[in-house]
Amino acid sequence: MEVWDRGGKGQCGSDGMASSPEDNASLSSEKVMHPESSQARKSQHAEEAAFYMNCRAAYLAVLKSSLENIKSKEQLRLVLQQAGRNPSQKTVNKYWTSQTTTLNFDDFCTILKEEKPATKNELLEAFGKIDKDKTGYILHDELYRILTTRGEKMTEDEVNAITEQADFNCGGKLDYNKFCDLYVTTREQCCKSARERLELDSRLKQLQFGNQTEPSSEEITLPVSKPSPRVSRKTDHKLAATKGDSRTPSRPSSAQSCKASISTTISMAARSNRNAKLIEPDTMKEWHCAQSKGCFYLEEDGEIVSHKYRLHVPQRSTMCITIKPLNIHQEEGISCHWLSVDTALYILKENETQENLQLVSFTEQQNQEMSGWKGELGSGVYWLLPFTTGCRLKKVKTQITEEAELVYRDEDGELALTPEFRAALLDIFETIDLDGNGLLCLEEYNFFELRTSGEKCDEEAWAVCKENFDMRRNELTRQGFMDLNLMEANDREGDPSDLWVTLLSLGYNKALEMTEACPFVVDIYAEKCKPRIKAMYLEAGSSQLNRAVCKSVVRKGEAKALDGCENVIVYTYSTGGRITSVIENKSENKVIIHVNNEQSKNCLSNRGLTVFAVEVAPKSMMVSQHVMPLNEQEEWLYNCVHSLAS
Repeated sequence: MEVWDRGGKGQCGSDGMASSPEDNASLSSEKVMHPESSQARKSQHAEEAAFYMNCRAAYLAVLKSSLENIKSKEQLRLVLQQAGRNPSQKTVNKYWTSQTTTLNFDDFCTILKEEKPATKNELLEAFGKIDKDKTGYILHDELYRILTTRGEKMTEDEVNAITEQADFNCGGKLDYNKFCDLYVTTREQCCKSARERLELDSRLKQLQFGNQTEPSSEEITLPVSKPSPRVSRKTDHKLAATKGDSRTPSRPSSAQSCKASISTTISMAARSNRNAKLIEPDTMKEWHCAQSKGCFYLEEDGEIVSHKYRLHVPQRSTMCITIKPLNIHQEEGISCHWLSVDTALYILKENETQENLQLVSFTEQQNQEMSGWKGELGSGVYWLLPFTTGCRLKKVKTQITEEAELVYRDEDGELALTPEFRAALLDIFETIDLDGNGLLCLEEYNFFELRTSGEKCDEEAWAVCKENFDMRRNELTRQGFMDLNLMEANDREGDPSDLWVTLLSLGYNKALEMTEACPFVVDIYAEKCKPRIKAMYLEAGSSQLNRAVCKSVVRKGEAKALDGCENVIVYTYSTGGRITSVIENKSENKVIIHVNNEQSKNCLSNRGLTVFAVEVAPKSMMVSQHVMPLNEQEEWLYNCVHSLAS
């Protein structure tokens, strides 16, 4: 499929990447720009264009079209090599798992952004750690020992293929300076050759390529009988046209290749000026209440994982359901940056089976960082699916000057946890203690285990924990949780590697800051009965969630058919804090839609860049993008053009 970028991923699949997402995520453009700013923008655009030219050149060196999918591990390895990467089997397996059937062009672009090629200095630094005497050489015997016993072990033949190269081997030694030079030169030549082939082939040159599109899990096959879309829209916001400013596009313009298009412009007030529909749980103090905590976790590939809940309502009752980011810090003055992450809940009714869920509603009312829904629910079982767009929970590169210490040895030579690590563990405990009773039951602990190790703790192992760590009513206490982590450090004789694996999987960086996770709390209020909520899964956005997001936008949003193409409809839904657009393709053929946000102001898209393209399968619909204000205290303007590519 055609793609331009990959920024962050929402839970509806891949929601959006070229230079870095954090650099390009803003859709903001200023009418008056200083020369330095203009020059920086041009440089940024040039870098983006070069990156995607390299991506496309490598992709088309192996495949016939940027719309063709990678169908095997071997194809993945080949396109990565054409892009100047030298993927190990571990790297290939990281992106081609047992569940993978195909990868598309946007997946490939994402992989290239994740797997940056090693620089010569980085290679020399790695070799320098082996060459203790700084001779510039490594004995073949030493190289063989390292490459066949450490990390991803190489075979004897693979090592011989390196040591038998005359260009950088002599007298039983590897000249690693020459090796690094040849490695970098070969990589650059490979990329250059792919670009030259692309330039020479005028047929390939004419192929369009664009931005990240949603993966197949986002595409939702529609029922055969589908009512005509509404063309009216209920909204308090004014739809205002904007002249915008003339800017150099961040991608080659696709306007000449587009047959039909529509433009949507929405002017949004600053947060302080919005007339939000307030949710006031305080007025429901006499109502029955149930609560559960949870967390959004950001995966390496940008996908978002979260808890999923089952709600039991004993009898028909007026309900109020809310979700908001959770402030887990106990100390005053310590801010939680994730409090700005948008959160929502989709409420689905369970019928005969879990697979047959019916969308009831979602939390669209806002009260500061809280979103909520109030209405009547009949007796039965419901599913609550947490959602975040990925606009504000995405990969961010931070410069960490010094890695935090996790353990130290006290005056008696015994290992102990550092105060900083203890504080982080207390925050983790607060997050994984889903029912908030100050203790971890086996189910709660297993969510932690599944997230950090991929395995569950069985009853027998839990009994062993009970014998060794502080428990109360068969539940692990905070002190027990601390001691368990200290035991892990002792088992490794102070090596913090396994502890870091745990921390990184829970969204922490090497400075012990939680940057890739967002704890939240769900509250259920019922007027006439006692509701019960239980966390059931910890997983990425499911097809049920994808379907719910699309249906909610189709149900409540403004519908516009592309001029001259009535079978392609764009639905746009605006709530106080975000705008979501969904594309429906009612035709018998797949369509490629180019999306251009260059005239938007003070906007942040989950896609990561201003211009992209999505492929929509026949008789299906998918999320085009989610957009939020970059600065909530200022007005923001959403100006998006959807165009049909020829």
